[in-house]
Formats: sequence, C-alpha cells, structure tokens
Amino acid sequence: MHWIDPDCLPEVKGTVERFLLNPHGEIDGFVMSGETQAPVLVHTPPQMEAELTRHVKAGDVVSVRGVRPRKADLIAAVAVTTTNGASVIDREPDHDREHPTLEKRKMSAEGTVRLSLFGPKGDLRGALLADDTVIRIGPKEAEQVAKLLAPNARIAVRGDGIETKHGRVVNAKEIGTGSGDLRPIKEAKPKPKHEAKPKFDQAAHTCGGER
Repeated sequence: MHWIDPDCLPEVKGTVERFLLNPHGEIDGFVMSGETQAPVLVHTPPQMEAELTRHVKAGDVVSVRGVRPRKADLIAAVAVTTTNGASVIDREPDHDREHPTLEKRKMSAEGTVRLSLFGPKGDLRGALLADDTVIRIGPKEAEQVAKLLAPNARIAVRGDGIETKHGRVVNAKEIGTGSGDLRPIKEAKPKPKHEAKPKFDQAAHTCGGER
C-alpha cells in the first residue's frame, strides 16, 4: 500500500478524455476535463494499468486524489475512483515487473503541441499533440528542447514508435519544428564526478620545506 493515505489528499473530479502512453507503450496517465476549461494532466504509475483500464474508460467521470509537484501543472495520482465506487490505488512500485514486449517500429509525427507531459515529480518528459500522438523524450534531453514541447509550439519528431488500442507514442530520437528541420537529440552527458582533493600533509610542508 502507498505510504500516503489517499483520503488525506484533495480530490479533483473530471471526465477522462484519453489515456497517455510511456515509451514502452504502457499507460502512465490520462488527460481529464476538469470543472474549468483547461484540461487536467494526471500521472498514474504503469503498474496501475491493468486495474485502471478494467474500471475506467474514456468518457467516464472519475475522482482523483494525488499530489501536485511544484514544477508542473500535474496531479500525481495515488487513487482514482469511479462513479460506481471502484477505486484504483497506487500500491507502490513493483520492481520485479517487466515492461511489455510490444512491437516497435520507425515512426514520425508532426503537429501542434496541445499539452506538455511531465513525470510524477514535475520533470518535463514530452508532449501531447493536437492529433493525440504522444511524444516522449528523456527528462534530461527534454530540458534542452523545452520550447518545442510547450503548448501551441510546432514540432516534428522521428524515432521508435508503438501503437496500441489506446493510441500511439513516439520515443523521439530526432526533433525540429518541421519534417525538414530534424536534428538528433543529444543525449545528456552525465555530470563529472568530483575528484577527492589530496589531503594536506602538514609534516611535509613545514617552513623551509624541511620535515
């Protein structure tokens, strides 16, 4: 069971528009029409997929209890409850769980960004296009192309894609403003480790250089 009690968290109600896919083709959230005009981005852990799709489908009204990261307009869901009372709860990561072996193929996409997509801690991870295509980029690489992932930006990508009954996702390897403007996404270099400074040997550095 999740260490956070969902009953202690604020509740947001809305209608599920569509599910979102991660680079492995797993559902890791959905877009929800809230009480206002703006859509609500909800993140759900991939291990909730089977239970979530068993109880929830597009067009359903649900209640979401979760936390909001400081850096993004997002709800990281701990529990999703349907109108008939079924609750889908995050029961902590299953570290032994394997990703599905879905067929990947070369895929491209181009269009206008509808929503920026974020991880549960608010890190930028891609975009949802107006045609419902999901674009995924690693969080460190996404920071380098953040302007192309912002709402209303024009974007084109090429990479490895997966298509399921819940939509399609492109794990971008090249990106630009149009198909004729694609450039490779540079992988973020790991930060260099700081070497330990040699300890000062006071005995070897006495006045006059004598011991």
